[in-house]
Amino acid sequence: MTQHTHFLPFAALVLTTLSCRGLWAQEQMCKPVNQRTQEVGCWILADQPVGQLKKSQMFWHLDIYPSLAAAQADRSPRGTVMESLGKAWLSTIEDAEWRSSRGSRVALIGPLPVVQGEEYSAQYMEAIFTPGMKSNTHTHSGPEAWYTIAGETCLESSDGRVQVGRAGGPTVIVPGGLFMHLTATGKDQRRALVLILHESSKPPTTLVHDWSPKGLCKTEIKRSP
Repeated sequence: MTQHTHFLPFAALVLTTLSCRGLWAQEQMCKPVNQRTQEVGCWILADQPVGQLKKSQMFWHLDIYPSLAAAQADRSPRGTVMESLGKAWLSTIEDAEWRSSRGSRVALIGPLPVVQGEEYSAQYMEAIFTPGMKSNTHTHSGPEAWYTIAGETCLESSDGRVQVGRAGGPTVIVPGGLFMHLTATGKDQRRALVLILHESSKPPTTLVHDWSPKGLCKTEIKRSP
C-alpha cells in the first residue's frame, strides 16, 4: 500500500500509521483476485479440477514462461496458467518424473499426500504479507504447500510441528486435515505462491474455532540464526 504521507499534517500522519498497523495486524483470509484492492494480502488466482488421483503422493511442478500465451501452449490437462508476482507461471500436478516441454523449471514441490482414487482440485494463491501479519486458524481438505520467493513465514500445526518457509529454504508442506496458524516473520515482506490441493467435493479451507496455537513459532524464531 503506497502512502504519500509526507504531505500530511503530523496528526493525520500518526492516525494513518496507526490505522495501517491495525489493518496489517488483523488475521487474514484469502479472497478471490477479482476482489483485490491492494497488493498486500492473500489472493486466490485459480481453483481448477485436476481429476482423480491414482497415486497416494503427487508433486507440484512450477515453471515460468516468457508470456501467458507460451505457458498456455505448453499446458497439460492438470496444468494451470496464471500471472503472479510479475511472471507467467505454469503450475502442474503430476508424478515426480513429469516435465514441461518448453518451460523453465523453478521448483518441484512434494511429495504431497493425497487419498488415492479421490477427485482433487488445485487452488493457487498469491500471498504478500508484511512482517507480523497472521492467518486465521484453519484447516484444508488436502495438502498445502508454499513456494517462497521473498521473506519468511512460520507455520504451527496441530501435530505439534513448526515449519518456517524462507526463500531458498526447505518447502513447507502440510497434510490435509491438520489445524494450522501462520505468522509472517523476519524483516522482509513475504511473497509466495501457495497451493491447496483439496478434495473437489469439500471446501478447500475451513475456519477452526476449537484449537489455538501454542506460540511455538516464537520459540522457533528465537532459535533461528
